[in-house]
Amino acid sequence: MKIWYSFIALVLLFLVVSCNSKGGKKEENQKKAKAIVPELKLSIDTAAIAGFYETYPKLKNFESEVKSLYEKKNSTQLWLDNKGVVEFGNTLYNKYKGLENEGLKANFPYKEINAVFENNTDNKLSKVNTDLMITNLYFYYAEKVYRGFDEKTSISLEWLLPRKKLNYQVFSDSIFKKSTINDDKKSKMFSQYYKLRDALQQYREIEKKGGWKNIEIDDTYKNLKLGDSSPIVSQIRERLFVTKEIKEDNKSAVCDSILINALKNYELHHGFAPKNKILPEHIADLNIPVSDRIKTIIVNMERCRWIDPELEKGKQYIEVNIPEFKLYLIRDGEIAFTSPVVVGKAMTKTVIFSGTMSNIVFSPYWNVPPSIIAKEIKPGMAKNKNYLKQKNLEWNNGAVRQLPGINNSLGLVKFLFPNSSNIYLHDTPSKSLFERESRAFSHGCVRVAKPRELAIEILKEDPKWTEARIDKAMHAGKENWYTVKKKFPVYVGYFTAWVDRDGQLNFYKDIYQRDESLLKLLTEE
Repeated sequence: MKIWYSFIALVLLFLVVSCNSKGGKKEENQKKAKAIVPELKLSIDTAAIAGFYETYPKLKNFESEVKSLYEKKNSTQLWLDNKGVVEFGNTLYNKYKGLENEGLKANFPYKEINAVFENNTDNKLSKVNTDLMITNLYFYYAEKVYRGFDEKTSISLEWLLPRKKLNYQVFSDSIFKKSTINDDKKSKMFSQYYKLRDALQQYREIEKKGGWKNIEIDDTYKNLKLGDSSPIVSQIRERLFVTKEIKEDNKSAVCDSILINALKNYELHHGFAPKNKILPEHIADLNIPVSDRIKTIIVNMERCRWIDPELEKGKQYIEVNIPEFKLYLIRDGEIAFTSPVVVGKAMTKTVIFSGTMSNIVFSPYWNVPPSIIAKEIKPGMAKNKNYLKQKNLEWNNGAVRQLPGINNSLGLVKFLFPNSSNIYLHDTPSKSLFERESRAFSHGCVRVAKPRELAIEILKEDPKWTEARIDKAMHAGKENWYTVKKKFPVYVGYFTAWVDRDGQLNFYKDIYQRDESLLKLLTEE
């Protein structure tokens, strides 16, 4: 009996071992089957790239960057494996399809790119050309979002501020190393870009909900003030609630302090001097459609693409925003000083450019430009032989200059940052102009409402230049030049939409009509 049980145990053991052996062999065979699938390795060399651009010439401007990228990646594919497009490639395509979030159109010049991602069975491209097409999509996306229009185009739009230089190789190394095109740290762009992008999203949400209703007034409308009652008040209240200038819409037709204060805040951030009355021009501004506000945001996002984010990291600089009619002195990332300014009128626009603050001139002469001599001074002299004396002018080596003094056109001090356009900051005897809402009156230079305070702020770190000495130099009646010890940049820009440091979106009048031409280029893309 014991022998019989032993025999059965041996048989069972044999069967178990046999089964395990077969199972092990099966698993081993499966592993071998998987292992023998060769890794996809395409050869994408110079000849393949050249052939691609013969077929797809609209992408040829990316050719040099594409060649460099493949050379760095050993001339093999970047976006494909045995299963198809890698996950990073799909992420790129989704970012491209979401270009509207960046204020741009998704207009890649070849529709074949859609077949690559949306329906692989319709993709007629070879694997090599599929990889190359995705690479060109990558450079298309990077150029549109991170660089914007090329420098030739921005110069044609009279934008002479330093352009951001996008190093595609460094940019590509960063992107491929992290396998992401997201800018989570918001560090690749001028910081204002991200703020405007958030504003774009908010205004698009408003647009999806129907925007805001037009406030109806007729030609007899003059104003509304505290305590007035009118159906128009209810319309204004509803309008301000849509953009969160007021926290709730109680439907009241009475013009109360909440509404007046909300409107004053609106005016402050839309290029108006806050008042205690709701005037027709305020209603007209409130009636600007949300679609137009979105266009303004998009245009200014494009301008932000042109600015090197390194510029705002400077220890000290001055920025002037022409449509805002305002100057800021930024020190260590904070606003140290601000002043209203007067800028050039439409016929003598203030140039969009940058320079380096180098000199402060106290009690300056005004060297009259030849254009003003021809258009104003010579005709004045022809009518009045005492014209020069009455205007405190004199001939100086064949030119005309105005003597120092309180009536000098440059006032009592000017600030020089040498440039080919001969633009500078200066004082002015015409102080009343600073009380205007729109302040485009000069021949191109920037007049400062608080020049004395600006001089004090610039000379703050020089103990020799006390406030008393600055005052004395300004009223000396004799020109006195001071060379700034620590020179710093001055940027004169043009932004009609701007998110301030309190997170408040501001809109300004397009005084030089520059938005329309840029918007046309963006919508034609």
